[in-house]
Amino acid sequence: MNSKMQKGKNQGAGAKLNEIHVIQHVWITMSDGVRLSAKIWLPKNADKTAVPAILEIIPYRKRDAYSIRDHSNHAWLAERGYACIRPDMRGHGDSEGIMLDEYSTVEQEDTIEVIEWLSKQTWCDGNVGMIGLSWGGIASLQAATKKPSALKAIIPVGASLDRYYDDGGYLFGGYPGQGLGWGGVMFGYCIRPPDPAVVGDCWRDMWFERLENTPMFAEKWLSHQLRDKSWKQGSVCEDFENIETPVLGVSGWNDCWPNTVIRLLENLNAPCKVVSGAWGHVFPNLGGPGPQIDFLNLALKWFDFWLKGSENGVLDQPAFLAYLQESHKPDPNPTKRPGRWVSEDVWPSPNIEYKSYGLFETKLLENKRGKGKVNICSPVSLGLSTGEYMPISGVEELPRDQKSDDEFSLCFDSEILSDHLDLLGTALIHLRLSSNYNCGLIAARLCDIAPDGSSTLISFGVLNLKQRKGREILTEVVPDKEMNLTLRFNDTGWSLKPGHKLRLALSTNLWPMAWPVEKMVTLELNLKNCTLEIPTRKSMKGRGKKILLGEPTSAEPLDHTVLEEPTGSREFYHNKKDSMVSLKVASDTGQIKFNEIDLTYCSSNSQIYSIKENDILSPKITYEAEFGFSRDTWNVQTKSKLVVTCNEENFFLKGSIFGYENDTQVFTRSWDIPIPRVIF
Repeated sequence: MNSKMQKGKNQGAGAKLNEIHVIQHVWITMSDGVRLSAKIWLPKNADKTAVPAILEIIPYRKRDAYSIRDHSNHAWLAERGYACIRPDMRGHGDSEGIMLDEYSTVEQEDTIEVIEWLSKQTWCDGNVGMIGLSWGGIASLQAATKKPSALKAIIPVGASLDRYYDDGGYLFGGYPGQGLGWGGVMFGYCIRPPDPAVVGDCWRDMWFERLENTPMFAEKWLSHQLRDKSWKQGSVCEDFENIETPVLGVSGWNDCWPNTVIRLLENLNAPCKVVSGAWGHVFPNLGGPGPQIDFLNLALKWFDFWLKGSENGVLDQPAFLAYLQESHKPDPNPTKRPGRWVSEDVWPSPNIEYKSYGLFETKLLENKRGKGKVNICSPVSLGLSTGEYMPISGVEELPRDQKSDDEFSLCFDSEILSDHLDLLGTALIHLRLSSNYNCGLIAARLCDIAPDGSSTLISFGVLNLKQRKGREILTEVVPDKEMNLTLRFNDTGWSLKPGHKLRLALSTNLWPMAWPVEKMVTLELNLKNCTLEIPTRKSMKGRGKKILLGEPTSAEPLDHTVLEEPTGSREFYHNKKDSMVSLKVASDTGQIKFNEIDLTYCSSNSQIYSIKENDILSPKITYEAEFGFSRDTWNVQTKSKLVVTCNEENFFLKGSIFGYENDTQVFTRSWDIPIPRVIF
């Protein structure tokens, strides 16, 4: 066990801060003998006066890739009297074992064992909290369903509740191209080596075990195209009634999982408060788009109440703090979204009422029914302006001006607004339509139309027609026979300005957000039976009271040196010769030296989404990732590649991984797998 004394920076007024030990590595042995490696931020006086523990468990490497982010949060909380612990999950970082899938029962059992281990340490007073973004947030909710006695409070950030409906594999009835990219991400993450400075001479054996035995996750995910037992396992929505642990849920409207906070409020009996801002898939003190908030003090107040018994009035706070993004010009790379904070004391809120609009020619008419029938058949490349499925404050990840996609969609506009129109919650559209084939996909976008004609995306939804009666069953689509369905949009908080219009845009494709169906489908809508329902928030006098959530705080930065600056790009290509349209997204962390452990780290990845105009069977995704680790004579690299294509009957997955020592290839492995198209 290696430790270092570190003086904390006073980020806030008031209480005296603790000096802390940073313990770089400690083994935690699981019941099957596998050891997890953990990093601990520990108040210096915890050996005399035990403190509560806060756990974040994720697979993303505690000593290099995520160490700067981890330190920002955990050192800050440790300075304020908590023992913070960050284990590497089984099969990742310096931990032993192999990860065979996301959110497995073994993984969840490991988490419960870590909680029990924590509660028995001499420096822990027996009370444990959990915090985490994304995987870590999901892990905290999963742990809560198991009811470990030591777990007293959790703070899931940017977490999913349903592994099928809104996790990385599927997207509320569509199969996202970027979800396949996530399969490529995990493919590459799992094969990175442990650090010999931690595990010793066995590092190479551990590394090769990962290289030889890690499965290609995308194969399993794509082999289960209905919401079956494999997806229900680990889906928190299956176990809401078992969550008794108090929950502070945090998410962003621009996150891939904006729906979680409202679902928590609607379904939990446990004490629950939620916050949703403009952020993407990030901690709201460390990423954007802003405004960022003082998330750590918000978390501290939650943990102080539930883990330390501090009477700080946390239960008197509103049930829901929501940021209403205000009308603005489309900007794929904003630093801050204009808007204002609002609060709801209860949810469902009496301040929310649904407005109903009928679809009539090109208009949305309130409380009226449309008439007539109209056809939709969208270009296969429509959707390139929608933005990233999982924005993490990278380069130009958010939606662009929707005008180019609107042009080839079926659009219905409201009258010009004479007052603000505030939206908060879940919009729905009820449709009656038919398909000319035995398949089909419908995508719907809500857009904010400015007086200058620019179109800013508010929210969207996707539904495969074969899943119109539920995600667990395949429902036949009879050509030319009308069917009824309801499509749910992603939850949102938005305020349209006077002079603007609300637009509903419908299309049969939304690439690469959703993989196209196997036929170039034309849908016929019966407008008499089509209705849009939007959750409007009553206009408050003075536009509501001002809510202040403070400026972001964090600990002093981890000691590191940037050897090469990070870079990123997002480029569109249109080859008119072969009609190929491509989007290439690339990011590079540069080179970072972590001075305390004398380790240099680098990584890069690229995703290419290609599709040929007027060829529904042409979509192709190419994902590549590289990671590098070096210290003295130790120099290791990993590379991974995943290519996904299709024909009418099958998906085709081609994957490969490579391992290098001192620039010499020492390992390679490849996959070439056809998977039948059941739904998608």
